[in-house]
Amino acid sequence: MATVRQTVPADNSSATPVSSGQAVSAVRIPDQQTIDQRFEALLHHVQANRPNEDVSLIRKAWHFCVQHHQGQMRASGEPYIIHPLEVAEVLAEMKLDATAIAAALLHDAVEDTPATGEEIEAGFGAQVAHIVEGVTKIDKIQFANREDRQAENVRKMLLAMVTDVRVVLIKLADRLHNMRTLEHLKPERQEAIARETLDIYAPLAHRLGMGKVRGELEDLAFRYTDSVSYEQVAAAVEARRIEGEQFLHGVEDTLVEQLRENHIEARVEWRIKRLYSIFQKLQRTKVTFDQVYDLLAVRVITQDVASCYAVFGLIHTLWRPVPGRIKDFIAMPRANRYQSLHTTVIGEGGHQFEVQIRTEEMHRIAEEGIAAHWKYKAGDGAVTARDEERLNWIRQLVEWQKEMTDPNEFLSSLKMDLYPDEVYTFTPKGKVVVVPADGTPIDFAYTIHTEVGHTCVGAKVNGRMVPLRTKLRTGDIVEIVTQKDHKPSRDWLTFVKSPRARNKIKHWLNEDQRRRAVEIGRKLLEREARKFKVPMSQIDDQDLGRIANEYGVATAADLLATLGQGKHSAHQVLNKLAPGYAAPAEAEPGAELKPGEAPMSDAVRKLHLTGSDSLEVEGQNDLLVYRARCCNPIRGEEIVGYVTRGKGVAVHARSCPNVQNLLYESDRRIAVEWSRVGEESAGRVQRYPVKITVFCDDRTGMLKELTAVISDDDTNIRGVDIRRDENGEAIIEFIVEAEDLRHLNRMVLGLRRVSGVRDVQRTQKI
Repeated sequence: MATVRQTVPADNSSATPVSSGQAVSAVRIPDQQTIDQRFEALLHHVQANRPNEDVSLIRKAWHFCVQHHQGQMRASGEPYIIHPLEVAEVLAEMKLDATAIAAALLHDAVEDTPATGEEIEAGFGAQVAHIVEGVTKIDKIQFANREDRQAENVRKMLLAMVTDVRVVLIKLADRLHNMRTLEHLKPERQEAIARETLDIYAPLAHRLGMGKVRGELEDLAFRYTDSVSYEQVAAAVEARRIEGEQFLHGVEDTLVEQLRENHIEARVEWRIKRLYSIFQKLQRTKVTFDQVYDLLAVRVITQDVASCYAVFGLIHTLWRPVPGRIKDFIAMPRANRYQSLHTTVIGEGGHQFEVQIRTEEMHRIAEEGIAAHWKYKAGDGAVTARDEERLNWIRQLVEWQKEMTDPNEFLSSLKMDLYPDEVYTFTPKGKVVVVPADGTPIDFAYTIHTEVGHTCVGAKVNGRMVPLRTKLRTGDIVEIVTQKDHKPSRDWLTFVKSPRARNKIKHWLNEDQRRRAVEIGRKLLEREARKFKVPMSQIDDQDLGRIANEYGVATAADLLATLGQGKHSAHQVLNKLAPGYAAPAEAEPGAELKPGEAPMSDAVRKLHLTGSDSLEVEGQNDLLVYRARCCNPIRGEEIVGYVTRGKGVAVHARSCPNVQNLLYESDRRIAVEWSRVGEESAGRVQRYPVKITVFCDDRTGMLKELTAVISDDDTNIRGVDIRRDENGEAIIEFIVEAEDLRHLNRMVLGLRRVSGVRDVQRTQKI
């Protein structure tokens, strides 16, 4: 008879909630003997996982690490050496090799000690040096702001990761330990690091299939990015934990008995859904906590694929399946190579729970991702073809984004590429093409080939012609109709979803705009030459190139492009090329750029500041500046300016969804900032209208409590609108006056603390 092993995973218990005002817990400082004992335990762990591994490299790295980090302390008061040791222990859990463990111990040596990369390479070899270089932050280059530095550090990590995935595994382990000890930092640093973790590192772990690391990173970051929601979700889970565990024990007993009777060798695990996953579902579906039907989950781990499908049929004979909740990721794996059978069933008492069925190998991949299959041969780091396949998306990502010079655009595109949901479509010949959720035929076309995307004029989905903005669904058969010499449309940027499609369209539009600007610039110069009877035979591209540096550009084509964009006067350029023919004209106000001044067209320069006295353009004081209505940025938000045609400078919040669609024309972007002298010097405080949407219970006194919170913060309410959703819950929209982002966040925090409030969101457009 087959053996059935029962296990309960360690993640069944939730972390203890932490409030925003919670005191930092005391840290027990380990002595050197304890630290040395932990290192010896690390060596034993590595040798247990890899009996043939030579750990002398790890021991050498440890002595180097102890010597160079001596005297350094962490914010918690612990010796700094604890951090690289913890990172190495995380990698040992992943069963990585001695090279990776040694690099983990040395990962901060170049960044935080006098040690150099050359010293690392001389002492530990080229592989270790390459990995350490990949995880070392860029700190010797001056960046304009923190976002630029963050973007370049991430870009550097990805480039190094293409040749050695151990770079990102160490980076994820490093971030994991930093998140575990985040409570010792100042609140503003806590939130910034936690937000970066949710935006980049947790999704990166997901794309690498590292479900265990991703889940812990998300829950740890959730505590600091939204402490109120974290406490509410944690309290709701704890209130239902005992009942849920009792139910799952019953399900486990039933399954174990049935598996034994059917001679299926497997083991059963169960868990309660992670806090951040629950929160995401509440945010996405706007349901109450009681309506989260996949709060409970059971996992059956079998010996082979045939047993998976046998268990799948057995589950549906024991419990009634929920229609539309069956997914076969074994036949059609996710992009990160995740494989499993999923089904949601209804148990005793109407309890719904999810069942995941997979083999042992699939389970290791789901938990550890690429770390589970990244097999290094002795000394050369060679990998299998299947493992190489797992990193294809990273190579594509780096290739697509080589042309991106703007750090913020790079980060935004990266975040989009780390999307968790995919749609699986097919070509007419049966090839699987993965596009993002809500992807369109344009996304499909660019996934096939850049030229297919550029020349796309139509699409057939399941044999029928459809509009190009049609959202594709899993299982659709898509055929792209192309036409030679057809070019991308600017409108495509409003509905494409994949970073590849967006980047290719932007690149083509930028190149096309530049070509047109060069043509216009040449025509303007020729017209000016005819006006002053200057023979064009005396002016060639070599002459233009000779004076290009005087205008801050490199080549003749660049200079002509600036003429076409209205940044410089054709008359002045002509006067430099042929001073004997054209007399100097009276300089127009602002016609030439002063050092450090932002480029701006003449038409816009003639406008005067009548928009917002709390905004100003760097280097300009006579421009029409106004807040964009699509996002209504308020003081304190990160903002970006966009030169409109004839309307001045529109200022958007950097988080505005329209920003990426607008800023593909990089020449029309301009630096803007909140004025430091504005309304305060005039003895008044400007307030900005902001719409806040509250999702809450429909109960007596709710509106009174919400308005009391707003008015107690000395906030004026301009309007209120109340309606119900399909579940009978209340949706209340307030238009309030906020002084700045800090004032708004304080107000939102107060509203979230009201009993019965499920979520509070800012609606950017009023």
